[in-house]
Amino acid sequence: MADRLTQLQDAVNSLADQFCNAIGVLQQCGPPTSFNNIQSAINKDQPANPTEEYAQLFAALIARTAKDIDVLIDSLPSEESTAALQAASLYKLEEENHEAATCLEDVVYRGDLLLEKIQSALADIAQSQLKTRSGAHTQPFPTTSTVTPWAEKRTGPCR
Repeated sequence: MADRLTQLQDAVNSLADQFCNAIGVLQQCGPPTSFNNIQSAINKDQPANPTEEYAQLFAALIARTAKDIDVLIDSLPSEESTAALQAASLYKLEEENHEAATCLEDVVYRGDLLLEKIQSALADIAQSQLKTRSGAHTQPFPTTSTVTPWAEKRTGPCR
């Protein structure tokens, strides 16, 4: 984001571009007329050719840019704004910044404490799950002494 003076300069440059473009388009597209036809052209309500549409378009662009320039000029510091007033304003902003920094440090500290509690709880949960899983694997499985009919002892190679 540019500062207000840069924005103002950009808006003035844009306005100059719009003026140049408007004059160029009007010179290129406008039909030659004599001074006798000026009154009849002023009395027309509807645009009869694209030149009048361009004129309306550029008039709207120029008016909007001029309003933007007025807003930017109004947002600039006033002449009553002395160095002492600006210094006081900066001092107040600096105090607010320090208060916000202190608040942020407090929130971060409390967040770190909460994170440690959560990590500790997760570690406890993981340990208890490991204990229950390892306890289930160390219990003996029930065995049966049934022999299946296809289980034979083979001493030689398979055929």
